[in-house]
Amino acid sequence: MIQRLGVKSLFREQIKAILTWQYTHFSSLNHGKDDIYEIALRFRLLRQEGYRVPADVFEYFNEKGKGFVMKLEGNIKGMMELYEASQMSTEGEDILDEAEFFSNKCLNALLTCDLDNEQARMIESTLQYPYRKSFARLLAPQSFVNDMPSTNSWMEDLLEVANRKRRIDQYVHQKEIHQINKWWKELGLGEKMEFARDQPLKWYMWSMAILTDPSLSELRVELSKPISLVYIIDDIFDVHGTVDELILFTELIKRWDNACAEQLPEYMKICFKVLNDIANDFGRIIFEKHGWNPTRFLKHMWANLCNAFLVEFQWNASGKLPKADDYLKNAIITSGVPLVLTHLFFLMGQNIANQSIDSKKEEVQLPNIIFLIAEILRLWDDLGCAQDENQNGYDGSYVDCYLGENQGSSYQSAREHVMKLISKLWKLLNKECLSPCPSSAPFLEACVNAAKMVSLMYNYEDKRGLGLLQDHMKSLTCDHETI
Repeated sequence: MIQRLGVKSLFREQIKAILTWQYTHFSSLNHGKDDIYEIALRFRLLRQEGYRVPADVFEYFNEKGKGFVMKLEGNIKGMMELYEASQMSTEGEDILDEAEFFSNKCLNALLTCDLDNEQARMIESTLQYPYRKSFARLLAPQSFVNDMPSTNSWMEDLLEVANRKRRIDQYVHQKEIHQINKWWKELGLGEKMEFARDQPLKWYMWSMAILTDPSLSELRVELSKPISLVYIIDDIFDVHGTVDELILFTELIKRWDNACAEQLPEYMKICFKVLNDIANDFGRIIFEKHGWNPTRFLKHMWANLCNAFLVEFQWNASGKLPKADDYLKNAIITSGVPLVLTHLFFLMGQNIANQSIDSKKEEVQLPNIIFLIAEILRLWDDLGCAQDENQNGYDGSYVDCYLGENQGSSYQSAREHVMKLISKLWKLLNKECLSPCPSSAPFLEACVNAAKMVSLMYNYEDKRGLGLLQDHMKSLTCDHETI
């Protein structure tokens, strides 16, 4: 309940102590129990925090050759929690795949029964927005409050805590939005590059979703800056730049030579100056905080991004679709996720000074989770509209490439293929988060938050989820309602 109400940051030590005890006594707590709700909830909460608890705890409910026992079917609360727990699966955990299939089937069957409106809403929310993979229910905490028994004596106190914290968070976010708007206005890119998207609030939404702890205010503001430039450079390549200009611009970013900038058109000179300032500012901030300066590596990441954008542009200009795998490999980079999360990786001071950075080559071994999230984003985005509602460019689609390679396949079969890929990626992501893990818990939490935000931001068919996101952002600029 504390997690769902968004007040986890106030109780981190208490939650850690409770879950450590639960983990230590995991086997004895589950032994002989037939309460699927309790067992599934304990399993999910521990897995979410990186505890490597075994999935065979669900074998008790699984009859060999028959699957999950049918007596669980009418247990709405238990089925919802079993479905939630199944979202924590990793590759090879067949029991959790069976749990997902069984609970999904049961919950959908229940929706055809004579349920009251509240029960139906609870089931629909669970199926559409599982806690592990979506922010939607966090954006509407009232819906979860309605799911909880009103007999809990602590409910009123906890709601008061949540409401006070939300008012404080609102104030903090309003200050951050003011800082971002001020920075963006002073840059003047919105006026000087009229063809590009001018959406500082949208760019800030990513930082706000990724970094939920109120104490990370400075990081949210700083992270919004490279996010904004990813969108701007994307528009330069998709919407405005000529072939010759884009080649020159990419070469400039690769060399990072100010003298070469004189050959560029004015709007590209301005963009390069902003990019240079951001890279140097990040290097300074990270050096002051953590004792090393990754500026050269960050510039290398920007060069990789521009080069990938150029490859994408050349594919589209040729009129020939690349192979789906080749497209996806390049599109992981053009998603901007590796670049943005690399900035965050350094900002959060990951323990890499002596381990991952070669003192001579200044190379960095980035966590694999970064690239998994990039692939999830690209696939979700490509499932939706090929065109952003606010720009006219087209930058390719994995679905188009897949259909080009698989003649005769339908759009529906391509969509099902992509959803299977996304499901597999989430399993790999879940495994990356299990202990022992070289990355810190705060960085992993930020990465998971980024992945959760993807399905909300890029699922163009989910009008309800997008509406919740818009309402949430509006609430940051007006008086906040209580839960």
